[in-house]
Amino acid sequence: MKKIYKSATEALDGVLFDGMLIAAGGFGLCGIPENLITAIHAAGTKDLTFASNNAGVDDFGLGILLQTRQVKKMISSYVGENDEFMRQYLSGELELEFAPQGTLAERMRSGGCGIPGFYTKTGVGTVIAEGKDHRDFNGETYILEEGIFADLSIVKAWKADETGNLVFRKTARNFNPPAAMCGKVCIVEVEEIVPTGSLDPDHIHLPGIYVHRLIQGTHEKRIEQRTVREG
Repeated sequence: MKKIYKSATEALDGVLFDGMLIAAGGFGLCGIPENLITAIHAAGTKDLTFASNNAGVDDFGLGILLQTRQVKKMISSYVGENDEFMRQYLSGELELEFAPQGTLAERMRSGGCGIPGFYTKTGVGTVIAEGKDHRDFNGETYILEEGIFADLSIVKAWKADETGNLVFRKTARNFNPPAAMCGKVCIVEVEEIVPTGSLDPDHIHLPGIYVHRLIQGTHEKRIEQRTVREG
């Protein structure tokens, strides 16, 4: 099975459709699949729902898809740093489903494991719990959260071998492994592709069984906020 593609555009060919649900890895601007996001932007696919920790910033990451009104709904934990996101949400142009950070990660992981739902204490007694099933276990109340089963996962890793085994670099690991797991199709962009067998099996963070398509690309490593001490 061919996994390596020449470009993000080629890797996305035949996968995108209007109204789809996409799970995106990354945390802020760390470990985001920026080449794949740019290719989705160029494709003009619209009415998208994104499950992602956040929505990037105004001119980078998922923020560029908000600028062109390609996103209909966000399932997110954090929505700061993005003025256009705020404007669209407050004006009713953008739907938002808040998910606590750990809950969001577990919803993605559960989808990847074929688990339709799980109970958690996180969010009990808050707006997060509204409309959700409540159950008591050992005298404690829990709410039911549903697994995320995405049409597509877009992910950024550091290294991959030719079969799609992935290694993430430090904090860029963040939401990428659970996001990769929950998509019917998983497309990954990496900084380096190495020959099969050259990665230590004990150092692989995500096995290639989850990866369907793979590209190598260049990446801009931005700092989301830089705070320096006065001299």
